[in-house]
Amino acid sequence: MNIAGLLKTATIDFPRRLAAVVFTAGCNYDCGFCHNRGLLDAADFKDNGEVLRFLEKRAGLLDGVVISGGEPTLQKDLAGFAATLKELGYDVKLDTNGSNPQMVGRLLDGGLVDYVAMDYKAPLARYPEVCGAGADGFLETLGLLWDSGIEWELRTTVIPEISEAELREMAEAVSPLPLYALQLYRPVRIEKLRVYTPQDVARMAEGLKGIQPNTLARC
Repeated sequence: MNIAGLLKTATIDFPRRLAAVVFTAGCNYDCGFCHNRGLLDAADFKDNGEVLRFLEKRAGLLDGVVISGGEPTLQKDLAGFAATLKELGYDVKLDTNGSNPQMVGRLLDGGLVDYVAMDYKAPLARYPEVCGAGADGFLETLGLLWDSGIEWELRTTVIPEISEAELREMAEAVSPLPLYALQLYRPVRIEKLRVYTPQDVARMAEGLKGIQPNTLARC
């Protein structure tokens, strides 16, 4: 595992769990709005043994571990790492862009994840423009989540490039979800378009409830 960061305690990253967050290096997308762009080509990795020793000490004090990134499903030994976390008694949450259904399926089949948060970044036809790569794998991964029996959500960071009409189009393009989270975009670049405010995101979340009843705003 190429671990580039560790947040030792997090209260909001894993619903209803006190968790640590492990950040993996590398991503197959190149989203200009990413808050973790430093992880895309990070070369300064943490010692896996040190991370696991910390998690061993916190077992029983923390409820879960979030594996985030970057894109964790690019890590070849992700399943083994998740298995170790489960052996320590942790619930495991995966943050993913959904581009690797093979790895997600392996984790689900092995009972190695308890919660998955998958990014729904833009209308699927606009993925090459927004993410620098296509939405290959997204719909297949979405199907795996529907069949999984675990807790999961889709989440969209409401960037200036996405109009309210497109956001509605995105909501209509998928069946009613167990949870659809609209996330506030916090600028990491010089913006050419108007940035949505927390009030905007809350209003948009409320407006989508007729399509996606389980929509919430994370601001």
